[in-house]
Amino acid sequence: MTQYAHIVGWGKYVPERVLTNDDLSQMVNTSDEWIHSRTGIRERRIASEQETTATMSVAAAQEALRVADVDPANLDLIIVGTITPEYLFPSTACLVQDALGARRAAAFDLSAGCSGFVYALGMASHALTSGAYQLALVIGAETLSRIVDWTDRRTCVLFGDGAGAVVLQANKHPGGILSSVLGADGSGGELLMLPGGGSRLPPTLDSVTNGMHYLHMDGRRVYRFASKIMVRATRQALEKAGLSPQDLSLLIPHQANQRIIDSAARGLKLEDSQVFVNLDRYGNTSSASVPLALCEAVESRRVERDDTLVLVGFGAGLTWAAVTVRWSVPLPVAAPPRWRVAVRWARYRWSAVRRRALNFLWWLLERLLFLRPEDKD
Repeated sequence: MTQYAHIVGWGKYVPERVLTNDDLSQMVNTSDEWIHSRTGIRERRIASEQETTATMSVAAAQEALRVADVDPANLDLIIVGTITPEYLFPSTACLVQDALGARRAAAFDLSAGCSGFVYALGMASHALTSGAYQLALVIGAETLSRIVDWTDRRTCVLFGDGAGAVVLQANKHPGGILSSVLGADGSGGELLMLPGGGSRLPPTLDSVTNGMHYLHMDGRRVYRFASKIMVRATRQALEKAGLSPQDLSLLIPHQANQRIIDSAARGLKLEDSQVFVNLDRYGNTSSASVPLALCEAVESRRVERDDTLVLVGFGAGLTWAAVTVRWSVPLPVAAPPRWRVAVRWARYRWSAVRRRALNFLWWLLERLLFLRPEDKD
């Protein structure tokens, strides 16, 4: 029996701290007019010391699970699209799995630059339509403020932090994710990269001193690439679904630069009302930008049942991805019963207690069973 992957839950999280263009003008040689005229950005959110990619992922995921009224114990798959993971390993997705109490779910991170969430959404939808899984959680989350050089006005004005998530559910009713297009051109890898921190350039005093652990970008060449690929990927995704730009209700693009978004809209012959933009308030949040925009589009009633959406992104790699969605959830969504909300809250608390208890037991066993004789003195 044919299965379709439907988006049944969505959630977002952004830090409280707002960094405006005027704030940045006190840090580097720039101004609100200079930033806004070139990018469309007015402000961005910056994570606190206590906020990380994992904590923001968990917050967005909990909201998406609440909207979907799904018990995390029933999740089969968790994918986190990110270029700023909590650690190189373990994956941020595994940390999310533990925090949610989703112990039966497979979990992994996906690194595709700013295309990460859309890449992950396409892969998760294939996993569901194949019949292998029934429920998947897809997250896009970034803490870009930790890899930005705050003395470089070319890049520090662009990026912000945040997370967005969706729950995918398989069922036999046509709709949901109709098509996906994933692409890459590794010859452009040097245009947008984090040089240090991997096996090629591990952390050293020289690598840190020379700024190799900050994001590096050739803005002009990335702009030229993005302006073309957004249109091409959107058209391909629509064609794959048997549709055309005339069938498009709303385009939800990666929020990198207003000029790129405007260029894509012109290339697709779309009206302003057919393109969702929240770039001015969040800046470029990489993998988080498309799910953040999707959540806000839904919250602001820009999305209705049976609307045709395209989610499209581009990023480091170079990569690009687009997904066509037939929205199948009636809005507004009814709130789940309070008792189910309480059960999920209890599960999250129990997961935290269980993690601490297991860590203590392992420590105790090591002390009791593996203590060497010479250590007893």
